[in-house]
Amino acid sequence: MPAADTTRLVLNHETYEAVLQGIIPAAKKVLWLVTADLKDLYTSDGGNFVPLLQILAEKLDEGVEIRLVHAKEPGPRFREDFDRFPQFLESDRFERILCPRMHMKCVIADGRVAYIGSANLTGAGIGAKGQHRRNFEAGIITEDKTMIRGVMDFLDAFYLGDHCLKCQRRNVCPDPIA
Repeated sequence: MPAADTTRLVLNHETYEAVLQGIIPAAKKVLWLVTADLKDLYTSDGGNFVPLLQILAEKLDEGVEIRLVHAKEPGPRFREDFDRFPQFLESDRFERILCPRMHMKCVIADGRVAYIGSANLTGAGIGAKGQHRRNFEAGIITEDKTMIRGVMDFLDAFYLGDHCLKCQRRNVCPDPIA
């Protein structure tokens, strides 16, 4: 009998371990990152702390397709790190969408495992900050195919601009999809 799809709760620092140390490094083909806030974020590569952007650039080099959706322009430190990795501009496997209405937070790897929760891709949200400096966060890690497919279907429709033409926030959108 096949194993049942699993879903489990993650809180606070468990989010860092599950997402930055688990889901993202395990992606082999497709990695979707969706967040409202996006800041300079570091993660351990086993010995040193490196920018998440370095890990993502390495994933692009490995052939992983990455889709990044976020709600606002990241800060100057993130931009400096972003500019250090030419893969983001040169690779046709990297897609980025900025939407001021995006408030979802999820990370999906290969359509098989997902984090869905409250943590933004920031040091205080999902990063390795100490327990007395980080945000309180809650989410789930799931392998439930129906749940993951539902989120992916919504994000595909979003990516294709299904919500863009009727959006009543187009006047503040820096880069409308449609």
